[in-house]
Amino acid sequence: MKRDATPSVSLRALPANSPNKLVITIILVLATTMQALDMTIVNVSLPHMEASLNATQDQISWVLTSYIVASAIATPATGWMSARFGRTRLFVISMAGFTVVSLFCGIAQTLPQMVLFRILQGVFAASLMPLSQAIMLDTHTREEMGRAMAIWGMGVMVGPIIGPTLGGFLTDQYNWRWCFYINLPIGVAAVIAALAFIPETTRIQDRKFDWFGFAFLSLALASLQLALDRGEQKEWFASPEIQIETALFVFGIYMFVVHSMTTKRPFLDPVMFKDRAFVLSLLIAIMIGVVFNGSMVLTPQLLQTELNYPVVTAGLVMGPRGFGTIAAMMLYGRLSNRLDARPLVVIGLVVISLSMYVMSGWSLMVGAREIVTWGIVQGFGMGLVFGPMTALAFSSLPTYVRTEASGFYALMRNMGASVGISIVVSQLTEFTQSNHAYLGAYMTPFRHMPPTPGMTGQAAMEMLNFSLTQQAGMVAYVNVFRLMALLSIVFAPVLIFMRSTRPQDRPKAEDAAALAH
Repeated sequence: MKRDATPSVSLRALPANSPNKLVITIILVLATTMQALDMTIVNVSLPHMEASLNATQDQISWVLTSYIVASAIATPATGWMSARFGRTRLFVISMAGFTVVSLFCGIAQTLPQMVLFRILQGVFAASLMPLSQAIMLDTHTREEMGRAMAIWGMGVMVGPIIGPTLGGFLTDQYNWRWCFYINLPIGVAAVIAALAFIPETTRIQDRKFDWFGFAFLSLALASLQLALDRGEQKEWFASPEIQIETALFVFGIYMFVVHSMTTKRPFLDPVMFKDRAFVLSLLIAIMIGVVFNGSMVLTPQLLQTELNYPVVTAGLVMGPRGFGTIAAMMLYGRLSNRLDARPLVVIGLVVISLSMYVMSGWSLMVGAREIVTWGIVQGFGMGLVFGPMTALAFSSLPTYVRTEASGFYALMRNMGASVGISIVVSQLTEFTQSNHAYLGAYMTPFRHMPPTPGMTGQAAMEMLNFSLTQQAGMVAYVNVFRLMALLSIVFAPVLIFMRSTRPQDRPKAEDAAALAH
């Protein structure tokens, strides 16, 4: 069946030489930072929320899961809503809704209230990142695209890094509710500034919403997110719940693909999937999500469980990696017009892999200075990958599809984050158990336990088991870091099949085609 062609309507509403460009950039970076920050700022506050909301450890995890699932489901709809209602209007509604619901999260008194508000917060947050990215792309010329993505990427990358530090500080000095209240002044300022400085785009009134495509994709995303989040607790495929969620995911994806290939107007514009650079960039985006978020989960957990760092100290040790990311983003912003993005991405992947490999040589005696140093190096590598990779992904896409493509790109990066967290948690548990069993087979009270004055045999055995568990856990972290080092470099060869991002290296015919849209 022949599809209706998507109208080549330019959604650019702002001239590239607008005097408001700097103000708009600040607004978008604030919005992106706030949304990215909220993904990790509550992580360290969960134990305090658990006691305050009278929830169990298993129940309190829904504070994170509900936000992630709601955001994943709502993100793909950003393109249609932007075209239907106007991009600036949608941005303002999303920012205002996110700010108001943040207040409700802060005053929640029960777990059901908190879960409901977090669902709403995820729905409003879903559009902020793709909308801000699309507006940034259309506000700047092609020559400025690299620098624009570097500035925008600072909010995306630095927000999750400083989240645990800021969340630990607010929880320690005030209480967990301030992790939500902090959004209020930023959100109000961003809404007022957006209304004043960001003009509206052209609205496509006759674009219909593909309810079947949205329903099938939402079913697949929700099922996958739940399976990844709860798989470790339920022992994966030994649990009927995980089996059902996996079956629903496969069914949803299958029906979504079949429906998209046969309907006149599919939920996702097929034009974006005909762009080779965009499709290949999705693979790198997934990898970025896996490694970045996997590392963000592993390192604080290592500091607090194995090295006995207090939560505030662990946050302070993690924080400096953000300086590495900012430095890399600033470097790319200056070099984007003179250097091809592909070698920078390769260098970034190598730096990330090297940092992970060095971390795989850590022991229980590792010092804070070494952790901070290699955290900065790792952050630098992440910054070198994220900015250039984003520029590569959108370098040849038509203007009218950018908002929709930004939403799908963000979705794939978030899917990578969920997969990465699931991988590191499951592998860490599995490695810890296997290492404990292996080391335990070589340790007995008769051969390896020296006599301890004033300690009974039972107490000595308990001390031995504690030491054994600690060593097994540390070896498990080493094993997972080595796995992440391999994952960091495995997708590098796909860059061979991408074209240069420098305007002078691109075919003139391609530039003309892009401008025609």
